[in-house]
Amino acid sequence: MRPFLSHPFDDDKLKEECGIFGVIGVTDASNFVALGLHALQHRGQEAGGIVSYHPEHGFNSARRFGYVRDNFTKADVMATLPGELAIGHVRYSTAGSKGATAIRDVQPFFGEFAMGGCAIAHNGNLTNAAALRRELIERGSIFQSSSDSECIIHLMARSIQKNLSERIKDALRACEGAFSVVAMTRTKLIGVRDPLGVRPLVLGRLGDHGWALSSETCALDIIGAEFVREIEPGEMVVIEGNKIVSTRPFHPAAARFCIFEQVYFSRPDSIIGGRSVYETRRQIGVELARESPVDADLVCPVPDSGTPAAIGYSQQSGIPYAMGIIRNQYMGRTFIEPTEQIRNMGVRLKLNVNRALIKGKRVILVDDSVVRGTTSRKIKDMILEAGAAEVHFRIASPPTAWPCFYGVDTPERSKLLAATMSEEEMRDWIGVDSLKFISLDGLYRAAGEAKGRDPAAPRFCDACFSGDYPVAPSDKIAEGFEMKAAE
Repeated sequence: MRPFLSHPFDDDKLKEECGIFGVIGVTDASNFVALGLHALQHRGQEAGGIVSYHPEHGFNSARRFGYVRDNFTKADVMATLPGELAIGHVRYSTAGSKGATAIRDVQPFFGEFAMGGCAIAHNGNLTNAAALRRELIERGSIFQSSSDSECIIHLMARSIQKNLSERIKDALRACEGAFSVVAMTRTKLIGVRDPLGVRPLVLGRLGDHGWALSSETCALDIIGAEFVREIEPGEMVVIEGNKIVSTRPFHPAAARFCIFEQVYFSRPDSIIGGRSVYETRRQIGVELARESPVDADLVCPVPDSGTPAAIGYSQQSGIPYAMGIIRNQYMGRTFIEPTEQIRNMGVRLKLNVNRALIKGKRVILVDDSVVRGTTSRKIKDMILEAGAAEVHFRIASPPTAWPCFYGVDTPERSKLLAATMSEEEMRDWIGVDSLKFISLDGLYRAAGEAKGRDPAAPRFCDACFSGDYPVAPSDKIAEGFEMKAAE
């Protein structure tokens, strides 16, 4: 039996697959990792794991389903994870089993090698994982999970390099796709980003002797660490004691950071590329108001992800900002068995309309994205039932028309509303007075690119909007996935 249940409408939002965090050089490092994972909980809410190392007790691990707060705040669990070095991982399950045996897919993964043990936590997706897995199994590897990340451990085992850092380099050179990795040996904390830097990874300083690696800066804040810098695309850092060694294991490539981190995944209090995520999202709302104005009485966010863009839209348009929809902050994933009656309540379990405010008003609803569109229809129905005179949707991202293969849980292309309908058809299907998405150029402007998107050399990975995949998804192509034709 699953230890918790998804919301009835969770499948209409894109999900980041995981967050990673590591600490070295502090007493009880696993406690710092637990705090860091708590700050990264938005990146993965189904399961988490921590591995630590202590010279007397060796490597120890704990992997659990559910929230960090429900598992890694217990003294008896944390007492099993001693040492000054630890890494951790939070995840959503995507491919692979999702029942009781899925604990085998929870990271970090651990391997014992001739030169000692090594644990690895991975954020992203390997686009050649199926081919790697098949080759490794044919050569005698025995897999314990259904995760593509386990390929890294087996590739390390096949390497002939004499130390674990070099074996990690060897393994990752064989991988395609997106990978931000935090790893640990008995004495070292290691961080790596793929050559395109699709997924984030940052370095922080903790006190006089400690260091931290994290998916986002917000997790450094929670442990009182000072943000030092981002790990650069294609860079590997090895931290031992107070020494950091940086190398470039991969062929140079033009960086293509995931732009959806700016739109939705990262927490608004994080800093990406020297820029506040909150400010980028607010600026998205400004661009939306410039591109798609409409006469209305209120600008209301779909909480919580639409809030910064709604503030920007209100500021630019002069239309008052209002909390027309209230989020139930205490709707946990351990709610009640979702019977048919409960499923029919749908989005009402989490969101409720502020009826006294909405009645008789022309309302602009600002949301971060439209995936399948089912939640948008339910929210529209709630707003109209509350007596709104008009409902206008403004979406803080371009139409999501292509699946992501780099670490985001995306439906098949046939299930993406924008892949099968025009904007006007989507408006009619959702049933609103108007529906407008920010343009791809507008999104780039909001993210700091004054001239918009350069089609010859785009700064970001925007494949979910453009169909322009910076790394060909070789496994999916082998399964019959059709890439977008060259324009």
